[in-house]
Amino acid sequence: MSGTGTTTCRSSSGGAAAIVAAGESPLDIGSDSGDSIRHPAHVCGGAGLKPTQGRVPRTGHTPSYRGIVGSWTQLGPIARAVDDLALVLPIIAGPDGEDPHVAPVALREPRDVSIPGLSVVFFTDNGVHTPTPETIETVRAAARALADAGAHVDERLPPGLDEAAELWSRLVRADGYAWLRRLLEEAGTEGEGTYSSWLSGEKPIPAIELTAMLERVDDVRSGLLRFMRDVDLIVCPVMPQPAVPHAGTRSDLDVIDTYSETHNITGWPAVVVRAGTSPEGLPIGVQLVAQPWREDVALAAAKSIETALGGWQRPPL
Repeated sequence: MSGTGTTTCRSSSGGAAAIVAAGESPLDIGSDSGDSIRHPAHVCGGAGLKPTQGRVPRTGHTPSYRGIVGSWTQLGPIARAVDDLALVLPIIAGPDGEDPHVAPVALREPRDVSIPGLSVVFFTDNGVHTPTPETIETVRAAARALADAGAHVDERLPPGLDEAAELWSRLVRADGYAWLRRLLEEAGTEGEGTYSSWLSGEKPIPAIELTAMLERVDDVRSGLLRFMRDVDLIVCPVMPQPAVPHAGTRSDLDVIDTYSETHNITGWPAVVVRAGTSPEGLPIGVQLVAQPWREDVALAAAKSIETALGGWQRPPL
């Protein structure tokens, strides 16, 4: 990861993205329950793919395929180049006879996607946290690159993004983090470590509130599906800024997730690719979100942006 040493590759797949970006490994497999493939790829200047929910088995992963949090978690590749993401996906995708949520849906080839004629919507501000000027310009540059390649590009804000992010945050703590305590106990982990701030004082909500929230999640999902009836791809920020300072507060970290958590709620595929650089020399990625099961569209568009705007760059070591 390039920069001054005051930033961090935050997320559970942060180490994977850092070692790939440093050139010490060609690729790795990350996991993404809220951002943990996409944020590391963004801050390390690489590429990452969160596949469609139900595309890749989560057998053996922690958290597993069980429960609410498990339903948000997707496993996918992190690499320096978009072509490598497309190379790995067929190897890890498909039913394994254990994860009950994986569907036998055929993969499509990114090379068969025609950028001319794609309907692309982009936005630079989700209404929760306005990005830095350089982040905004990077998203606009990516949208222009797709327009130059022949796509029909329009600036529009999809509905319900702010509510989807809030629902993710409320649901993940709805049982007072009992799911997280079970995870730690099952792993034989002593103590709470960095999760102590999560686990201290969080109370479970009544079942009537939980079921109401789950119903509202499906309303938001349905609204976004309706929005996507005539849209092939959404282009947007990954985070409202480049890498997060090591000294960042919990509230700083919470607000940057709002650009990513929505797409765990929907379960749609999303690719991150580097498309710009901050004044401090830090990479800035863009997020490309496609319709369910259309990883091919997101990967093809990411490849087009990578070709136009440069993608991963060798860090100045």
